[in-house]
Amino acid sequence: MASEVKRDDQQRLERIFSADRGTLPPDGGEEFNRLIFATSPYLLQHADNPVDWYEWGEEAFERARAEDKPVFLSIGYATCHWCHVMAHESFDDPEVAAVLNRSFVAIKVDREERPDIDDTYMRVAQMMEGRGGWPLTIVMTPDREPFFSATYIPKEPRGGMPGLIEILGRIDEVWRTRRELVRQNCDAVLAGFARLATPREGEIAGDLPLHEARRQLAAMFDPLHGGFGSAPKFPMPLQLQFLLRYARRFGDAGALAMAETTLDAMRRGGIYDQLGFGFHRYSVDERWLVPHFEKMLYDQALCTIAYVEAFRFSGRDSFRETAAELCTFVLRELASPEGGFYSALDADTEGEEGRYYLWTPAGIGAILGEPDAAEFCRLFGVTEPGNFEGRSILHLRSALDKAPPGGTPEKVERWRQLLLAVREKRVRPFRDEKVVTAWNGLMIAAMARTYLVCGDGRFLAAAEGGARFIRERLTRKDGRLLRSSHRGEVSGPAFLEDYAFLALGLLELHGATLEPRHLAEALRLGREMLRLFGGDGGGLFDVGVDAETVLVRTREAFDGALPAANSMAAAVLLRLGRTAGDDTFLEAGKGILRAFMGGAERQPLAHLQLLMALDLMRGPEVEAVLAGDDVAALRAMLRELGCRFVPGLVVRGGAPGEAPGGAEARLCAGGACRPPQRTAEDVGLLLDRLLEELYPAIP
Repeated sequence: MASEVKRDDQQRLERIFSADRGTLPPDGGEEFNRLIFATSPYLLQHADNPVDWYEWGEEAFERARAEDKPVFLSIGYATCHWCHVMAHESFDDPEVAAVLNRSFVAIKVDREERPDIDDTYMRVAQMMEGRGGWPLTIVMTPDREPFFSATYIPKEPRGGMPGLIEILGRIDEVWRTRRELVRQNCDAVLAGFARLATPREGEIAGDLPLHEARRQLAAMFDPLHGGFGSAPKFPMPLQLQFLLRYARRFGDAGALAMAETTLDAMRRGGIYDQLGFGFHRYSVDERWLVPHFEKMLYDQALCTIAYVEAFRFSGRDSFRETAAELCTFVLRELASPEGGFYSALDADTEGEEGRYYLWTPAGIGAILGEPDAAEFCRLFGVTEPGNFEGRSILHLRSALDKAPPGGTPEKVERWRQLLLAVREKRVRPFRDEKVVTAWNGLMIAAMARTYLVCGDGRFLAAAEGGARFIRERLTRKDGRLLRSSHRGEVSGPAFLEDYAFLALGLLELHGATLEPRHLAEALRLGREMLRLFGGDGGGLFDVGVDAETVLVRTREAFDGALPAANSMAAAVLLRLGRTAGDDTFLEAGKGILRAFMGGAERQPLAHLQLLMALDLMRGPEVEAVLAGDDVAALRAMLRELGCRFVPGLVVRGGAPGEAPGGAEARLCAGGACRPPQRTAEDVGLLLDRLLEELYPAIP
């Protein structure tokens, strides 16, 4: 039955995605609603609901005003498990649809396509309920002012929670009979927003925020299982990147150990796909064993960067191999033929979460035979009772390099390939084929960095392809970036995070290739960031001056699943300023740091990307200028630079015609430039000596 449901669902989605929209009326006609004209896969998933959905836009709010109805706003994304649950329980249900259509104007929003709307109303949920999540349910006035918030709501009452129809009835009654209560709620929310919209300035001279962040992470650290806090556990690569920088700056072995222990535990756990690679969204337990099975592009990118940096610091091959595995997964599962990177894989298959990834001893035995199957099951924790609903999530009980005889890495790789080939014949998870500019910027950076430490040309080609896709498909003729595309259709203007993350990717591509065009485009994006998102009062706005403001024009530096856009912009502007010798960028980066450092002093763990930008600003600076026409020698030098952890490293190309017939690298640090180095080996040796001079040794 589950397989039939899944096949029916796949056929339904294909029917929606392939519908001839040119023949349909504006309301979608008899088969569909207005969402059939959306670009977002998430909105298209709801295009045949009986709910009379609107996309976010003035048409919906005009109708709400004309009919004096509240607006029911539902925000989610295409691979969200609980969004699927609420859709099947409620939005596919004629009874719920009748209530919504009668008493509300209903709007659907894809949080990944419109992060400005999601950020605004997620902040509302956190103010009103003390928590947030998806699906996010907001009820607001026709003027966009919210007065009710919730996350998932079941159709029927459950566990003391009222059902959706009951809640909608109560809201309708309050709207009709107690409008003053609605006004009070709206006023309270708007007052809270006014407080949040003003950055908290601070000093950028001292190390106290860095020390406090390290102290708080140590207090939360789980020395047994790695990670921070208890269940659920998210990868949180920003925490690990911060600890690596702290360990480098202060020679702190404890900070390094926390990062390495966590990276090792994550790689061995069920949160990591041991066959196909890639990280699932998070672990529901403290041991990294049972994941929430969706896979997001941005998690792969950020985790890849963390593993590359851990390799650069420690030299441990296992970290480099994991980074290469993550990039290999993205190339196999999330790379579009046109060059961009898709957004995500769903958690559910055949109506069950995680079904695609689970195994039994019998299933392993049928593929590997004995005694290999028994050894595989021992290594990867596959048992008859299972560890997840009667089946087993693969996880490594110990590191592969410590496996006993019989489980050698070569044999494990052969087993992996055999099992993966069989698994790929199963019903596959839904893939969200939306290409998001910001997330592609992160993945471009991850691919470029992994290329430097691995030398695998596939990763460089993928980074170049991602940059080309955005340049050709997600950039208007006037140079304005766009947020996303799906099946050739683009969404609206890009946000600050799109500009900042893409500029990061282009800087990393320049550092891996010395191609002037990548630096030139990064500099253009930096100038556009300041023009589109700058303003009075410090910091950059999240939304451009040419785009819609939802409630207020926010400036945010809190990290979430992604680094804060302002904080990434600060780091990028500092790097651009040093690379191009442009004080305008340097001062802009420092200005962002000052604007938000007061918040970082109060809540350092919520501002780790900002603290990493502070670490970058504080130095020490290391500059490498490479010149010459021996391409192979230059590439070898770039790899030597890319295999060492130097947070303040700036790489530039020399003037044309320098070092003719060969290649040379000039390294400068601590106010002095060293003699030119003409071999990659000498570049590496000199950089190692500079690191010993600039940073304290790890005990």
